[in-house]
Amino acid sequence: MILVGIRHLIGRISRDRRRFAANLVKRREMVTLVVATTTDPASIGPASALLAMPGWHPGPLVEDMPSFVNREVRLLKHDNSIVKEDHLDKRWEAATGEVVDEVIFLSKHTAISNRPALTVHPIGVPHLREDEVSPAGGKPGWAAPPNPRIGPWLRLLKTIAESHNLLPEFEVTLEATHHGPETNSPTMFVEIGSTEEYWKRQDAAQAIALLVWEGLGLGGGVAVGDWSRNNGENKVLLGLGGGHYVPRHMDIVLKYGIWVGHLISGYSLPMEDPGQSKAQGDIEGVGGTWKQAIKVAFETTSAAFPRGEVLAHLDNKSFKSWQKNAIVSFLAEQNIKIGKPGDFC
Repeated sequence: MILVGIRHLIGRISRDRRRFAANLVKRREMVTLVVATTTDPASIGPASALLAMPGWHPGPLVEDMPSFVNREVRLLKHDNSIVKEDHLDKRWEAATGEVVDEVIFLSKHTAISNRPALTVHPIGVPHLREDEVSPAGGKPGWAAPPNPRIGPWLRLLKTIAESHNLLPEFEVTLEATHHGPETNSPTMFVEIGSTEEYWKRQDAAQAIALLVWEGLGLGGGVAVGDWSRNNGENKVLLGLGGGHYVPRHMDIVLKYGIWVGHLISGYSLPMEDPGQSKAQGDIEGVGGTWKQAIKVAFETTSAAFPRGEVLAHLDNKSFKSWQKNAIVSFLAEQNIKIGKPGDFC
């Protein structure tokens, strides 16, 4: 009788373990990691506002970094530069066994203009040579897969900012792909700019917190920007050229409600002038790391949008004719389609 009882207990433990493992596998597919740093008021402000909303409870301590849990969302705090802590997604997985599906960083934005802004952007430094040092984190020649939420969240952020009377004081804008830290998961930065006065603004912090709350469906609504539920809308914009705030790419994103991949500005497409004798589409004669940047941006964008149709959109006015000719030829060589504004309808 005792032996039967022991066998029954062992069987129940085995079933519980299998059930736990099954639940863990299910949970691993859905974990979102939100990252904040205590050293940045534009990071910890929105994080604190988010944690003041219902449903949060303490999570595991990961390498002495505290975390908080709300449904399938994990918020992790650390005390270092937001662009220097590499591979937090993998470090979370190693510590908890949960696979990170996406990463969202909360951060400050700086600009020479000092203009107040709320920004969203992908990350990476795909244009840097291997022997160069990235001034703001990341690995030369690398870009993280862009978080598919970037486009939908830009539009949601604009709506939230308007409802909180932050417009037109704050500009709501995309930024080009830039800086680290290095990650492997689909990643985006959400930022408040551009001076300490605005980094500490509680209304701006509340707007960013609400963006994350609504965008991830923590309030019970449908999450915004879930690529797996895109209803067949499969065109993805890969922006090439233009300035840091990519206005011509953003016009299309706002007008047509499309998905957004990497946004590679002109300064991240270094092209060495081949001279007049090689200016007629001879891409081998055009030096610089521009081809590397385009290839990395396309490959990581494609990886972030399975079965998506990635179309390169060129800011034509930002290129000289020889630059445009070289880029168009390289895109054709790589079988990367070019999309005009009307193609994103």
